[in-house]
Amino acid sequence: MTIACRRRARLTAAIAALGVFAAACSSSTAPDKSTALGPSPVGDRGRLTSASPVRSMTADQIRAHLRTDGFDVSAVRVGVHGYQLTYVTVDARGRATTASGLVALPDGAPSPFAPVEFLHGTLSGAGEAPSVDDGGRSDEALLFASAGYAAIAPDGLGLGRGVGPHPYLQLSTETSSGVDLLRAARTFVHRRHGTLADDVLVAGFSQGGPGALGVAKYLAANSAAPFRLRAVAGVSGPYALGAAELPAVLHGALDERDAAFYLAYLLTSWNQQYRLYGSPAEVFRSPYDRTVPALFDGRHDERQIFPHLPASPARLLTKAALTRLEHPTGALAAALRANDLACTGWRRAAPVRLYAATGDEQVTAGNTRVCQRELAAAGVHPVVVDLGRLAHFPSERAGLARALAWFAHSYPPESVAP
Repeated sequence: MTIACRRRARLTAAIAALGVFAAACSSSTAPDKSTALGPSPVGDRGRLTSASPVRSMTADQIRAHLRTDGFDVSAVRVGVHGYQLTYVTVDARGRATTASGLVALPDGAPSPFAPVEFLHGTLSGAGEAPSVDDGGRSDEALLFASAGYAAIAPDGLGLGRGVGPHPYLQLSTETSSGVDLLRAARTFVHRRHGTLADDVLVAGFSQGGPGALGVAKYLAANSAAPFRLRAVAGVSGPYALGAAELPAVLHGALDERDAAFYLAYLLTSWNQQYRLYGSPAEVFRSPYDRTVPALFDGRHDERQIFPHLPASPARLLTKAALTRLEHPTGALAAALRANDLACTGWRRAAPVRLYAATGDEQVTAGNTRVCQRELAAAGVHPVVVDLGRLAHFPSERAGLARALAWFAHSYPPESVAP
């Protein structure tokens, strides 16, 4: 789903259930032209299982599309050819599973291609994922690829062509699916187009912010991946759920309708992974205890979910659940610790930039301040960029424009080793 459609879904939730915007923001699946491919040289994880061409666009088409969604188009240079890849990765329990993602290659760029991996924000519907939504016309992938980079965008477990429910805001699977797609993309590019460079730039927005830092942290510590981290940019990410995001939600510092959506998604997903509660009635008020779990099954997007949620966390959750979120213990405390590790424990320093907006109504800028302190404690000293009084989705457009300008100046696509 494009940024414009996501924003429209939030602002018009009450009427979206009537299908007013269904045509404008509908998901479409590309025709099945996949080609089965052989074994991957990196072993089973990251093994490419199929590749399908999706949308190709000229530079002029990309400029028109990105302008419509409010993106800066000054870096657009070339057209783009998109491909949906499916590949082997691991699920939340470390078992083999299948995921999908988008690879967008710049038209006419010489090999080796310089990769930028982008991790997307919150998506509830499998059909909203980068390689599926609108035939693979991902704003962010088009932005980076049209500037000359090989854009690599994981759909995320359970989204796109993936199997099973999406493990929302789970750092380990955001990291593993991102790293394994890099491996699959390397195989695909080698077999079809040339070479994918080993030096990787990483970026992420919102949910993808901590995911991007998770991928970057892994690449920085594991040079035999075979990829090497060049730099990472995080935009408006919830890096510190326990220390920043949940307190802001519970103290009314963020938009309450959005907060109800995020909490419903988080609790439903995390219960599948960490067994936070035995019955939905323990955390969700009636009638939401009967309706919420079915909404987050991967078949409902935000337009379908928002009209069925209340206007605030206080109306969604029981008093016991609100108290538990404010003072986490047991399985919830352990889950928060496990998923608030993107900025901690880095073993090697790397160039990091964090972009945040003080006007963000969905992800508090306090997340970025906590992340900055944690990175500094690990010997990584990020550049923090204040985007000002922008709201959440406008912060993505502004943050990615600045991140791309940083990448293009310091790590231009033609600078990768042949």
